[in-house]
Amino acid sequence: MRAAIAPWERAELQAWLRLSLTPGIGNAAARRLLAHFGAAPAIFEACATELQTCVSVAQAAQLRHPPEGFEQAFETTWQWLHAGTQEVAHALVTLGDPRYPEGLLHTADPPLMLYVLGAARWLNQAGALLGWQRSLAIVGSRNPTPQGADNAFEFARHLACQGWSVVSGMALGIDAAAHEGALAAGSSVLPTVAVIGTGVDRVYPRAHKQLAHRLAQQGLVISEFPLGTPPIASNFPKRNRIISGLTRGTLVVEAALASGSLITARTASEQGREVFAIPGSIHSPQARGCHALIRQGAKLVESAQDILEEFSDYTPDAQSAGGESTAGLAEHPLLQAMGYDPVHVEILSDRTGWSAADVQAQLLELELEGHVGRLPGGLYQRTEQA
Repeated sequence: MRAAIAPWERAELQAWLRLSLTPGIGNAAARRLLAHFGAAPAIFEACATELQTCVSVAQAAQLRHPPEGFEQAFETTWQWLHAGTQEVAHALVTLGDPRYPEGLLHTADPPLMLYVLGAARWLNQAGALLGWQRSLAIVGSRNPTPQGADNAFEFARHLACQGWSVVSGMALGIDAAAHEGALAAGSSVLPTVAVIGTGVDRVYPRAHKQLAHRLAQQGLVISEFPLGTPPIASNFPKRNRIISGLTRGTLVVEAALASGSLITARTASEQGREVFAIPGSIHSPQARGCHALIRQGAKLVESAQDILEEFSDYTPDAQSAGGESTAGLAEHPLLQAMGYDPVHVEILSDRTGWSAADVQAQLLELELEGHVGRLPGGLYQRTEQA
């Protein structure tokens, strides 16, 4: 295995890439082969009989021949590795690389290789890419309520200000809000990491082109999938084990009962990591997944401070780093009438005794000030900070 950070030799890269791309050779078989032969190139110098001490006859046969399209895949990867700049570096981090995230090494199925692009200062530093003991995953609905998006942003901003790294999946909704919050913190440590379900040379969804650019400039973008891998539905649940495995815990902000975020929470629990959930309205479909997690033992949290206090190495002195949550605004009469659940204009009119036109005018003012968010179906909900 690679023992030090050094430029790739072509033969070594060829061996690692071939091992990762050979059909039928998963992470577990690859780890057995590496443990037995000591180095990736040695695997492909071995005869079938030697290979069969680690893998099946069929797997040994696959290893004896390069996979289809391998030469093109190798050249593409080689060129990509050398296309980084002084600001945004490109790296292929293997299990034997000292930069390999420590948290993933403690999971049942660590990826053989990670394709990484991001700020050169984080990629070129000594030691693991991410200090998992001070990293938290924040995940949730792709269609959050305004309050949910605000919560994700503020929790992430607060944690990043306290020296924590925020990990998410660069999806629409909660993921994007979490990345934005961490980037807004201006942290002196690695603020945020995106674990994606495509090749790192692809941006998905396309609407996140600018976010992906900023993540590469200030944080890291990671994938276990080869360059050029398009968005394939089955790859996204698979990458969730990396999101949770990179971190000390996972926070689910909003999630429906069928949300992929619950997969991340489940893998976090299986990996022995903490699971946190923010409760929501009993009327909101996006809250039901969080409520289910809380019933199953996830820790209910109402502020980022709740998470920080949960970990034994947290100290109140960390507050000096800044980023305290805001205390909220003085109650506007219409906000008092709204409560915290989504509510229709007609209901607000009944509660306040105001005309529908007056309610609409006040809602518009509050919406422009960022205190109220508009939901589908003519509903509104307050959007106070975490």
